[in-house]
Amino acid sequence: MKYTLPTRRELITLIACIVAFLSLTGIFIGLRPEHIFLVLLYIVLFYASPYTRKLAVALLPFAIFGVSYDWMRVYPNYMVNDIDVAGLYNAEVQYFGITIDGAKHTLCEYFAQHHWPIADFFAGLFYLCWVPVPIAFGVALLLQGKKELALRFAIVFLLVNLIGFAGYYIHPAAPPWYAIQYGFEPILGTPGNVAGLGRFDAMVGMDIFAPMYGRNANVFAAVPSLHSAYMPVAFTYALIGRSKKWVIATFSVIMLGIWFTAIYSGHHYMIDVLLGIACAGAGILLFEQGLMRIPAFRRFIARYTAYIS
Repeated sequence: MKYTLPTRRELITLIACIVAFLSLTGIFIGLRPEHIFLVLLYIVLFYASPYTRKLAVALLPFAIFGVSYDWMRVYPNYMVNDIDVAGLYNAEVQYFGITIDGAKHTLCEYFAQHHWPIADFFAGLFYLCWVPVPIAFGVALLLQGKKELALRFAIVFLLVNLIGFAGYYIHPAAPPWYAIQYGFEPILGTPGNVAGLGRFDAMVGMDIFAPMYGRNANVFAAVPSLHSAYMPVAFTYALIGRSKKWVIATFSVIMLGIWFTAIYSGHHYMIDVLLGIACAGAGILLFEQGLMRIPAFRRFIARYTAYIS
């Protein structure tokens, strides 16, 4: 592909987006190194080659996802609705609790007391896949020439996140580790907690999950479990795109592993996981059976696909 500079329109759009992003983020959240890295990455991709420019635009939904999550700091969900700690815990005990010595407990409480090195190790590996694997899958679709499918997958990934974020505001809720550590009274400003994933960090001798959860935008955003939503989306589009059997099999193992880890590590209840799966299904159906049936939206997808092709 012959090298060409970005067009004037592309350059103006890029500059406008960067200025708006840096200004709004700096004013309402405060700039961090990762914000600068994202901006520099997009500048490099836009100028490196026409191919990387198209790649940057194709992966834009993933960037919007990251920015949207970060910007929830501007107006936290607990300022919209009350935080649920006890109600969610009691519902989990009622529907999915297990009886130990005559008393009912959540699975998370059981695993907080009963855990095994082999499970800790694989739990860490599975949870490391939650975002990198879907993004890698999206890039792989692009490299395989499946431009429209890659775009549909990326937009559904973003849509599922937006649905999940709406759930955070509709029903702010504490994760299991919060109830175990702090009880049922909401305490604003509570820092993120690595919970059971800290055992993986200790096992490998590196702080992998601790920094991630230390930068958590809001600990009262456990419902639905978006960790549990991403791989069902990737798995579905692997089926739609007729991916190789080993890819589909790998995705199914990772998907089940993440669902297990969400509960085993104390980050989510079974209810959160099931709602996360439902969130993935809702996003896929809304896009494929709703938005894609709207002529204007189909034309938008066609133009978007043509640009990145």
